[in-house]
Amino acid sequence: MAAGRNASFAGGFTASLKSGFDRVRSLTTSSPARFAVGVFVFLILVFTALLSLPIAATGGRRIALADALFTAVSTICVTGLTTVEIATTFSAFGKVVIFIGVNIGGMGVLTLASILGLVISKRLGLRAKLIAAGDSNPLRAHGGPVNEGQTIRLGEVGLLLRTVALSTLLIEGLVAVALYPTLVMAGISPLDALWEAPFYAAMAFTNTGFTPNPGGLEPFADDYVLMTILMIAVFLGSIGFPVIYALWRHLWHVRRWPLHTKLTIITTVLLFFAGAIAFLGLEYNNPATFGSMDAWDTTFQSFFLSAMTRSGGFAVVDVGELYGSSLVVGSMLMFVGGGSASTAGGIKVTTLAVLALAVWSEAKGRTSVEAFGRRIPSDVQRVALSVVAWGATIVAVSTIVIAQISKEPIADVLFDVISGFATVGLSTGLTAELSDPAVYVMALTIFMGRIGTVTLAAAVAATSRSQLFSLPVERPIVG
Repeated sequence: MAAGRNASFAGGFTASLKSGFDRVRSLTTSSPARFAVGVFVFLILVFTALLSLPIAATGGRRIALADALFTAVSTICVTGLTTVEIATTFSAFGKVVIFIGVNIGGMGVLTLASILGLVISKRLGLRAKLIAAGDSNPLRAHGGPVNEGQTIRLGEVGLLLRTVALSTLLIEGLVAVALYPTLVMAGISPLDALWEAPFYAAMAFTNTGFTPNPGGLEPFADDYVLMTILMIAVFLGSIGFPVIYALWRHLWHVRRWPLHTKLTIITTVLLFFAGAIAFLGLEYNNPATFGSMDAWDTTFQSFFLSAMTRSGGFAVVDVGELYGSSLVVGSMLMFVGGGSASTAGGIKVTTLAVLALAVWSEAKGRTSVEAFGRRIPSDVQRVALSVVAWGATIVAVSTIVIAQISKEPIADVLFDVISGFATVGLSTGLTAELSDPAVYVMALTIFMGRIGTVTLAAAVAATSRSQLFSLPVERPIVG
């Protein structure tokens, strides 16, 4: 009798487990966007639990739940904002957890969900492939079919996913090898440099900005070799895996680059130089930042700050000491962010490029938006407008709420909120002083910025319905 009950219980448990597994597998193919959001929520909860363990903190003491949750969100969302000092608060175990978390989060929400979906269902279904291909596309998500001229072919999605994983390991490995001798020459012991070099490499390529040593990069302010390596790693992480994939295939054949790659590279370079020139002109006489430096130091630090405000998150100067005009420039650069399907955040450079091309075409009276011999369809332009509108709304609401809770100057609140939304990690010092309710609001802002406004909209929206008729046209007055 007992054996029969045990067999019945085992059979029921196996059936329940199989049913749950089938539901998860169905979700990976029927609603990849919702599955992706669920994956990130699950990872945040897991890493919150890990960072809450006594072993994760120095001295064997538990850190506050708000700090553990915020650090987990900042880690998985590769942001770099923190309410505690990473170097002194977390033990070796805690830093290993953070190191693993930023590499998982750096792969991107849709790419990560696609990989897990592939593992669960043993294959990528057509809709999952469309989502994965969309992650390599400035469209990200749209109502029409995937334009294979603008993204990789669906049959190559598996190769893209392998490229993501391999390129992450390869680039971080090369950066760590390049950083090791510079850290040793900077005074770090050879043993400590063995783990600090990979840590810095991961934080640079994933555009996170956490530092393993007290004081951040300030001890290396004059080490131009180390900071140049970090800038290169940040650049590679910010251009996006689809661009790395395209450059790997056609590095010396510019004509064969996809339009997405051309727009990403050109816009990234333009913003890098424009930001450096702006910071150079605004901060050259600020005694708290560049005013005490010579011409070469000021120029180099301007380029470094421009690169980091795009999503890198590392800082040599005290961001809180920047002039208000520089904070505005930094906020604008952070809001734009990096490339689509990259470790960077923001509305993405391709979004800015598409909108700029649309404005230019409208000013010229052209009926279509074109670039490099290609026409950009109207649905891409609508998605670009939606991303900007949703991003601006999230930033505005979060700024109002946090400013009301904290009663801090609105300029500081706005800068840190945009830094959180764009997953940059630079701070005026405000984030570390926020109360728990404001910390939770900032964590939500970071989460919404990382998973992407289009992904969020696709995750919470009902299933799309085709419309078999068109309504009469009527033009409202605009402008």
